[in-house]
Amino acid sequence: MWRQPKTVWSVAFACVVAFMGIGLVDPILKPIADELGASPSQVSLLFTSYMAVMGVAMLVTGFVSSRIGAKRTLLLGLAIIIVGAGLAGMSDTVGAIVGFRAVWGLGNALFIATALATIVSAARGSVAQAIILYEAALGLGIAAGPLVGGALGGISWRGPFFGVSALMAVALVATWVTLPAANERPHPTPISAPLKALRHRGLLTVGLTALLYNFGFFTLLAFTPFPLDMSAHGTGLVFFGWGLLLALASVVVAPWVQRHVGTFTGMVVALLGFAAILAVMAVFTEDKRVLVVGVVLAGGFLGVNNTLITETVMKVSPVERGVASAAYSFVRFSGGAVAPWLAGTLGERSVHIPFWVGAGAVVLAVAVLSTGHSFVRTIDAEPGHGAEPLDSETEAEAVTVGSA
Repeated sequence: MWRQPKTVWSVAFACVVAFMGIGLVDPILKPIADELGASPSQVSLLFTSYMAVMGVAMLVTGFVSSRIGAKRTLLLGLAIIIVGAGLAGMSDTVGAIVGFRAVWGLGNALFIATALATIVSAARGSVAQAIILYEAALGLGIAAGPLVGGALGGISWRGPFFGVSALMAVALVATWVTLPAANERPHPTPISAPLKALRHRGLLTVGLTALLYNFGFFTLLAFTPFPLDMSAHGTGLVFFGWGLLLALASVVVAPWVQRHVGTFTGMVVALLGFAAILAVMAVFTEDKRVLVVGVVLAGGFLGVNNTLITETVMKVSPVERGVASAAYSFVRFSGGAVAPWLAGTLGERSVHIPFWVGAGAVVLAVAVLSTGHSFVRTIDAEPGHGAEPLDSETEAEAVTVGSA
């Protein structure tokens, strides 16, 4: 599995850097607010603009890549990230940083929507082994983001932005040199296909579940650094632990949970566990020890839920899986876009309220998921308990969009 061509490693490296962008700004949220005189709600828009644009862009990534090809889509996405991250690091106002984070989100959507299908087509060995490589890159990126952000942010809050821009420039050159152009273009995908897919009740139910769950997810990610009130390096280490446990749970724990208790039950337990952690953090917000332990432990529940809900998206509806995943991502990222701003605004009134709201939203997600339990339970009745290897580039691309 590890004896792969240069193309696989170059794209995998770019995947690591792309997923670093999710948690990279965590350690520098407070330094940006302090230096630029911004409020928590204003700084939280760094997440809001990034997630909002990424969510909307997911509706058109299939339309674009099916017309210009995978290599050009990857290079275009990388180029946009380089520009967005670099200009964000050069900005002197929160508004400008928020705007360039939106540009970054557009590039990220174009890149990650194509990356796994590229790895699958170029990798040696089985598709399942290629998926493991991708999951390893994803987990490493999520875990490394806060750590790199904390290290560079300890020098200057601009450091993480310039760091990503430089690393993506290396990834762009490597991808351009090592990735051959496809001999033929994929079948064009209609731009309206993802929205039409939401007519299926099972897919819409899972999407709404993820939207509500993302309120808790991004409350944890975007607001916790403020009551935590640590240095950029310290905050980075805390969220590194969170990302590390999330990656471990996604790759190792989630498949075990799925085999032994089932997809629906596993998601319910993971969501309720996450809600309980947010509730404890709401009660003991002034205790930094509770916040640190809560953040790290939350990674385990989030990792399990992420993997199970992605599997559900791929199998819950009869529509083409790449289209279903794009539709699902569009719905859930709207929750990711609103949650950071809402948490920051509520946190200016009381540091306890955002965690209570996040916990309530996650509990509500369980209630919504329960209305579609018949759709989800059918996954466990399939051969391989929903864990069989993917057998096509289309399904691999579906995982990419669903995991982003």
